[in-house]
Amino acid sequence: MNILIVKLSAIGDVVHTLPSLAALRRLYPQAHITWVVEEAAADLIEGHPYLDRALVSRRKRWQQDFKMGIFSTNIREIRLFVNALRDRPYDLVIDFHGLFKSAILVWLSGGARKLGFDSMQEGSGLFYTEKIPEDMGKHAVDRYLDFLAYLGAQSGKGDGENAPVFLIPSDDRNLQKVSTLLSKSHLDIDEPFVAMNPVALWDTKLWRQDRFAMLADRIAGELNIPVVITGSNQEKPYVESILKEAKVKTAKILNLTGQTTLKDLACLYRQAAVVVTTDSGPMHIAAAVGTPVVALFGPTDPRRTGPYGPGHTVISKALPCSPCLLKQCRTKGCMEGITVEEVLEGVKEQLGKKTETDQVGREEEKL
Repeated sequence: MNILIVKLSAIGDVVHTLPSLAALRRLYPQAHITWVVEEAAADLIEGHPYLDRALVSRRKRWQQDFKMGIFSTNIREIRLFVNALRDRPYDLVIDFHGLFKSAILVWLSGGARKLGFDSMQEGSGLFYTEKIPEDMGKHAVDRYLDFLAYLGAQSGKGDGENAPVFLIPSDDRNLQKVSTLLSKSHLDIDEPFVAMNPVALWDTKLWRQDRFAMLADRIAGELNIPVVITGSNQEKPYVESILKEAKVKTAKILNLTGQTTLKDLACLYRQAAVVVTTDSGPMHIAAAVGTPVVALFGPTDPRRTGPYGPGHTVISKALPCSPCLLKQCRTKGCMEGITVEEVLEGVKEQLGKKTETDQVGREEEKL
């Protein structure tokens, strides 16, 4: 059996789809499974043990090249990509993305069964042979798992063998890289630290830079716990402006922005005691690897796209306009209302839980 998954982006959305991949592999253990993904999130699934192949769409780069007048190379690459997409007779194609750009790939694949949501966003439903209801009241993880329930899989919430499985493949090379990055700043990988991801794609999801600086100061100064700041290479200027605001000028605030791949980031977050983050892809990576998250939410709904699983702390303001899902806002009152003190309290609470858990673990080892 040949199966094609279409989930192109973004980082958080790809993380949300990982439990469906695991359930799909359990349901069809002998199937050949291909996943089409865009470049930004490709590192999360390349080399994944539940996948046989990852096909990377370079759509955004192709668009940029066309604007620059680069045609022949682009056309050749697109032709090769489409040929690879069509080189297997797919018995089942699942469009987890549900937009026109993904539905076109579903159609190009030539699959026999083309499964998607019935929401008809951007006309996507016109390309499917089978559709299921999309319950927007559910978390995205559970919404995607509805496809597997439709196919007959036993997967759901909670503990046990059917619980959602978030597997982000990393290996000893990622662990060694993370260890080296920390040791260069005289941090032991076994030493507790708080990871901080201050950036998000939407302007309305951002918390004030001076508040992130004050928070880092207080964690490093008052709690005497190192703070490791993460982000992409493009986010360096934003993070550097936060560091300029910080008063604690010691190795207790470490900037790893632009130095980690997504697999490295998963490995780093797995080692962290707590991850403080905006609503972003890294937030979902942290939750996926099982690290407690303190998440700052503004225009989006944490019930639908918050850190998945129990034990996380979500800080948000219940304003009359929330959640508005707006990418631009004049006041940004929802994020402005979040104080340094309440985020710090969230961090303290999570650190206290971890201390209690570690103490219980040590006592059990003695028995």
